[in-house]
Amino acid sequence: MKNAGPDHLHPGERNRATILGVNVNALTLEDAAEILEKWIAQRSPNYVCVAGAHGVIESRTDARLRDIHNAAGLVVPDGMPLVFMAKRLGFERVSRVYGPDLMRLMTARAASKGYRNFYYGGGPGLAQNLAAVLTRDYPGLQVAGTRTPPFRELTPEEDEQVIQDINDSGADIVWVGLSTPKQEYWMASHVDRLNVPVLVGVGAAFDFLAGTKTQAPAFLQQSGLEWAYRLASEPRRLWRRYARIVPLFSFLAARQLLTKKAGGF
Repeated sequence: MKNAGPDHLHPGERNRATILGVNVNALTLEDAAEILEKWIAQRSPNYVCVAGAHGVIESRTDARLRDIHNAAGLVVPDGMPLVFMAKRLGFERVSRVYGPDLMRLMTARAASKGYRNFYYGGGPGLAQNLAAVLTRDYPGLQVAGTRTPPFRELTPEEDEQVIQDINDSGADIVWVGLSTPKQEYWMASHVDRLNVPVLVGVGAAFDFLAGTKTQAPAFLQQSGLEWAYRLASEPRRLWRRYARIVPLFSFLAARQLLTKKAGGF
């Protein structure tokens, strides 16, 4: 991954709050969009981890995932708990950079500026459905391609074909919807093999923007209780995740703040 020197970094790239061992950028949605557009202009390959409490907690026991986050061009605070933590750690210029909102904002800019978008991930037919919805809602949007990988590890030959297809597409942005940690593994292992300046792992944003799943009401999103809405929507799939992550993150975050060690565990 090619990184610009510190003097050429946007403040949102430099400012990072260490939250339970993961360096999360302290920035706003507008900051994030400006940085992605800068990367497109520079043609400098980078990936973006859209992180919530789930990714931070998983990174505590998965050293590879933690290293991937900390090597990312950006780790944006997708969840309000990370925003609350960053503010308590002294970073005032920070707000939620919600994956679906970042995708909507960049899609609008892509439609007006000609950025080419590739959609990689989702269940059968989802990437194609997403592309159809977005080209309808954002006239002028250029779709470089779509690909739904099988629910298994690709063979080396299949992986090489994916790389070739994306490179041949002329994409400026690859939106990756594979869920955590699979999408982070994929971006980190492909960022230097793709001729694409921006890879963004947005997980469930594919479903939200395509209209196959509903988003939580705004008041739940802003209060940090979106997890409760998602749990109520998909209890069988998500109850084990949230039963572990919510209390564990709350406990560990409180301990970090009480010990006043910004990089503490």
